Amino acid sequence: MSFSAAYIPVGVPTFHLESAQDQFDRSAALLKGIDEHFVCPDKMLLTLDDLRTFLDGLNPDLIVFQNLTFANAAYMSEVLRRFDCPLLLWTLREPVIDGGRLRLNSLTGAYSAANTLRAFDDRPFSYVFGSPDEEEVKTAVTECVKAAAVKKAMRSLRMSAIGHTPQGFGFGRALDSELMNTFGVELEAIEARELIDMAKSYTDEECREYLDRSFTMTCGLNETPEHNRIDHARLYKAYTDYVHSHNIGALASRCWPDFFTSFGTPVCAVLSLLNDDGVAAACEADVYGALSMWIGMFLSGEPVFFGDPVSLDEKENSITFWHCGAAACSLARHDTGAVIGVHPNRKIGPAMNFGCEAFPEATIFRIGREADGSFRFFLAEGEVLDKPRQFIGTSIVVKTDTCSRDVVEQSVLDGFEPHFVVLKGRWAGTLRVLAEQFGFEVYDY
Repeated sequence: MSFSAAYIPVGVPTFHLESAQDQFDRSAALLKGIDEHFVCPDKMLLTLDDLRTFLDGLNPDLIVFQNLTFANAAYMSEVLRRFDCPLLLWTLREPVIDGGRLRLNSLTGAYSAANTLRAFDDRPFSYVFGSPDEEEVKTAVTECVKAAAVKKAMRSLRMSAIGHTPQGFGFGRALDSELMNTFGVELEAIEARELIDMAKSYTDEECREYLDRSFTMTCGLNETPEHNRIDHARLYKAYTDYVHSHNIGALASRCWPDFFTSFGTPVCAVLSLLNDDGVAAACEADVYGALSMWIGMFLSGEPVFFGDPVSLDEKENSITFWHCGAAACSLARHDTGAVIGVHPNRKIGPAMNFGCEAFPEATIFRIGREADGSFRFFLAEGEVLDKPRQFIGTSIVVKTDTCSRDVVEQSVLDGFEPHFVVLKGRWAGTLRVLAEQFGFEVYDY
């Protein structure tokens, strides 16, 4: 179902309606400019009857509630009674201060509305103060729209846990009921051996197109032993068939030791190609890592990097993230391409073996867990540096906006999981709003 946002501009007719009308017109224009599908009323909602008539036809995924003038708590109560979706409370700046009449009194209305929000069910909400022509207002509304769109899309997301996390990697496990209750995400589970058995059942000819695509997307695959190339294509087809038949949008796959010991060929390159195919695919069966990847891909529209923080350079103010070789081919440096190598520990291929391209704006993100099981977001921003491969496998070097040593030391002290996502663009503001909409704690580094 498509995303829908609604503009609810309320007030009372005893204030300066010419000023209110001007703010209404400019606010509606701003919202339509951000999302052309914004549902806006034809007129200001200056009575409860006007409000009820407008609300009757709505089923919003986001509400922008604006006090055009002061309005009492009954207006917000009517909205809360009907809808349970993310809400942005918008206060208008008083247009004229000249010793004369108070024209809008929007701010007092905001206090009334916010008090009702807290008293109603302590519902989380976002807040912005300012006029429609202020850049801060446009940014705040845009971030709310994008965050609410992510939250809406999650309710249609189906994930898969392929196998169990290895011993000592329990941070990646998730309960299906927990994902559904918290995020609206459906989680199914399948054993890794089932996909291995599927892969073994295919003929070479059935896997030909998957081998051809792998050659097209990568560099040096011809140096991988033929039986590993063919088995890679078998796995790629098995995962692709499973993803399509079960409508999977993100997956967390077990990788070691099974695919080395039971199949003889790693799954690393398969996960890489799935990420290029638009499926968020995390290794080591990290479900919340895969969900973090999916959110990053939804926002940026591109594959994201998934890996461990492995190196710190204080002089450069950078952190290197690395993993064994499952990064999307499209992240590879242009001068090398998506080079194929072997797994750094098992010495079996194909696994990706490249450094990632530079990009000027980056966000580091992770859905994490507190010790009591509650959720939290890790957020940091910076830029990806122009660096060659740092270690065997795939690596990306992020120069953080804040002190990289502080980022590492504090996030270790805060007990964050060892897997992080790096996505293109500055998305911390939007992710902060998304955390607000879920009621999660945010750790800004």
